[in-house]
Formats: sequence, structure tokens, C-alpha cells
Amino acid sequence: MGNNGSVERRTVLKAAGASLAALGLAATTGCGGDSGSSGDGTVTIRYAWWGADERAKRINQSIALFEKKYPKIKVKTDFQDYVAFWEKFQTQAAGGNPPDVFQNAVGFLRKYDKRGVLLDLRTQIDAGNLSLDNFRAGVEKVGQVDGKQLGIPVGSNTMSLVIDEKVFEKAGINPKQGWTWDEYFAALKKIHDTQKLPGDTGYFGIMYLYDLYLRQNGKAFFTKDGLGFDEADLTEWWTDAYNRVKAGIITDPKRVEQDKPKSSLSAAHGASEFTWDNFTVRYSAEGTSTYGLAPIPTTDGKQTGQYLASLMLSASAHTKHPKEVAQFIDFMVHDPEVGKIMGYDRGILATTEQFDAYKPTDAPNQAIAKYETDVAAAGVLGTITPHPAGADTCEAAFLRIAGDMSQGTTKVADAVKQFFSEAKTALAS
Repeated sequence: MGNNGSVERRTVLKAAGASLAALGLAATTGCGGDSGSSGDGTVTIRYAWWGADERAKRINQSIALFEKKYPKIKVKTDFQDYVAFWEKFQTQAAGGNPPDVFQNAVGFLRKYDKRGVLLDLRTQIDAGNLSLDNFRAGVEKVGQVDGKQLGIPVGSNTMSLVIDEKVFEKAGINPKQGWTWDEYFAALKKIHDTQKLPGDTGYFGIMYLYDLYLRQNGKAFFTKDGLGFDEADLTEWWTDAYNRVKAGIITDPKRVEQDKPKSSLSAAHGASEFTWDNFTVRYSAEGTSTYGLAPIPTTDGKQTGQYLASLMLSASAHTKHPKEVAQFIDFMVHDPEVGKIMGYDRGILATTEQFDAYKPTDAPNQAIAKYETDVAAAGVLGTITPHPAGADTCEAAFLRIAGDMSQGTTKVADAVKQFFSEAKTALAS
């Protein structure tokens, strides 16, 4: 489900110590309570998610369609912001009473599978209650762990580079698929030298971007059991970043903090920012320039290391109604009308039925859809790297410690040692 460079994500991760954040205001609809059956055969299932009021409105509209098609299944809803969601979920899971179905993300699959919380949905797929047909670009694999289907994607996203098109055009820079990191950093310096503007708002603390860089070099941020890189790798990454911050090529981290809740890109204090492609609608809403999506830089001029990530729906291993839960998930990811209602609220729609049904009319969402389609057509998409239990805590530590390093409060060598120490503890828990 999960940076990105968005301000909301940075804030959430620092507060929650968790991964794959999504935007949202604190709110709750419905209440906890047990799912169950009534005397007339009606079944009630509990569905929980994180997000904002707009997401809740869209989901409740979708549930109304589901309950019309399945009048014997009622859905009790519960939503709040990201931090509150996972705090409550952890308590519910520890008590053996998690929601029957809930929004999930890749950073939590192994964690809660290890604790026996997640239902392997393959049993319901085999029973014909849930279909894995028609998922775009193999995104259904995001929910697969050790042969089990622990989540079903509702939307997909991939890392992207958002640029201030006016700044890049003025500097004479035209990013193209296959451009290299050397070319990217040269572009940042040119922007700084000619327009007295930092070229990037701070790429070095984004775990998922660093994962792409590692994948381009035959490694990965995570392996199945732990970290897939060593202290020397991270020392090089953060040393280069620190030097660029000090040279003014990267936005001063203090300025980034001052710009919140806006992004420093939309505040015109930087010319580019790495983030998930579906988060990019924020820049047009916040800023006064025009913003576009550029390709991820490469090491070899070919492979970007990109993959499709996603928010997904998972089910509780404790649910008394696995069939009804499966039917609900199937409806929410395949029904075309649901696709029209949800739009790209949770990423680019994961199934072809919903992707084809929803036609965005606004330029930012049209650009997002085109970007993801073009990336898939370029043949650069790979399979997401495994996320071991504790990955969410590692991401939060990576972001926080990178921030300390960039502001000079922690030396690079000490920051690297601190991250590896915290990651070791998180991955051992």
C-alpha cells in the first residue's frame, strides 16, 4: 500500500513509525463491534480503511451498490486517518478481533501474516468467490507472499519524478526515458546555476526511491528476510546527498519544514520532487506553475527499477464469513461502476474493468494514467521486492535519520550506523 516526497507522507511516517501513508483527516463512521449473522440469514461484515472524508464518501457510495446486489450482506464501516487506523488495527489484531476486511499495503503483509492475522484468499479464489482475472500489468502479484494471496490490489502506483515544467523548459532540460542519474544531477546543477533555484526538494530520504536505485545496481532495499544493501552503499548515497544540500542544489531541509503543509515544489522552492505518481494531483492544487511527470533516472540508460505498488484489500483469518468477504472484495475491485465512483483516489484502478470504465476529465489525472501506461509499455516494470516484517518501521527510520543527516545534526557515518542499528532491531521483532 506506503514516498514519496509528499509532505503528508513525511508527517505521517514521523508520527506513526509506519509505511505507505495515504492522505486523510481523522474521522470515524460506524463503530467497531462484531460481525455476525441475523435470523433471516443476513450477514454483517466489518470493513475498515484509512483516508479522508472524500474517500469515505466514495467508498460508502460503492458499498451501497454492493448491498443492492447482495441484499443479504451488510457492511459496517470504520475509517480514520492513517496513524489512528494502524494504532487501532494493532490493538484489534492483538485481541483477535480485526475487521473482516480492511485496507492494507505491502509493508504490512509479512508482519501480520507472521502473526496469523491475514486470510489466504487463495481458498476463496479456488472456490470461485474471488477472481484474479484482468489485473493490469501483473499488479495482483503485489499481494502475494510465499505462495499465499494476502491482499487484492484496488489501485496501483509507481514512483515518478514531478517537475516544474516552466523551470525545466527555461533551463533547456527535456527529460527522456533512459536518462541517467548523472544527467539528472547535471540538470539540477544547471537549474541552480542559471535560475538560483534548488533542483530537487530532497530525494535522499525516500526509501522507495532508494530501492529503485539499488535495483538498478543489482541489489534491493529489502530481501525476503532483511536488508539487501550494506553500510557502504548507504554511506555513498547519503554523502552525495549531503554535499548537494550544502551546495544548494537540493532544497534546504529547514525550508522544506517551513513550507509544510505545502510541498517545496509547489511552493517554488525546488524544481522537482520524487513521489508516487498518483500523489501528483496535489501540485496543481497547491502551486501556481505547471507540473509534469518525468521518467525515473537510470544507471545504465535502460532499467529504472520501477514496479507497481498498490493499496489493497485484505481479509482477517478470524472472519466468520470468508465467502461474503471474498464476494465483497471481488465486487470492489472488478465492478465498473465502483471504478467510476472511486476514480484514482487509491491509485490507478487495478483491474481493466474499472480502468476502462473511468475516464478522467482533468489534466492531472489524465497525465497520471498516461504516465503509468507509458511506463508499462516501456517494458521497465519489474516485480516488487519482498518486504519483511518490520519494513514499516525501517521506512520511518530511514526518513527520519535522513532528515537529521541532511540538516547536519547527525554526521553521515553516524546516521548510517544508526539506521542499520534500528533496522536490525525492527527486522528482528
